[in-house]
Amino acid sequence: MKEIWRNGIGQDSHRFVLEDDGEGKRLMLGGVLFPNEPALEGNSDADVVLHALCNAISSVTGVRILGSLADRLCAQGITDSTVYLREALHTLDPAHNPSGRLYELMGIAVSIEAKRPHLAKNIEAMRIRLAQLCKLEVGDVGVTATSGEGLTDFGRGLGVAAIVSVSIREIREIRE
Repeated sequence: MKEIWRNGIGQDSHRFVLEDDGEGKRLMLGGVLFPNEPALEGNSDADVVLHALCNAISSVTGVRILGSLADRLCAQGITDSTVYLREALHTLDPAHNPSGRLYELMGIAVSIEAKRPHLAKNIEAMRIRLAQLCKLEVGDVGVTATSGEGLTDFGRGLGVAAIVSVSIREIREIRE
């Protein structure tokens, strides 16, 4: 057996809904509820952290989760981004990716840019929730946050952006 390390990167961003357009939506980031904060626009719960994580996994497996699959799930009323993440994790199995390779998620690094909400008090909760969702140890998940000094729309409080990097171990049989 040969072990190969792969890195994936994903990004997502959404703007906040207008106060009147919330329609009961709630702000979710990294699978954690942020009560009393405006929700993000999107067909789903618009959890930019989970969406960026799905994209990072997709960048390794080659299986797109966000887009047509997520749109089909939304059309069925499934708007919980943890379901999309579960689908992305499923593609780590060789039977569910085009290369037929076995992948194992080993670590996650998350960077969030937002002026609001204030994220510091919920970083540990996000680390714990991401570790639970991905069956990792909390120490294998890092989450950082910045306001971006107001240089972007996210730093000016108009939405939230996330960039996620994943470390994935690929196991291959050695052919001689």
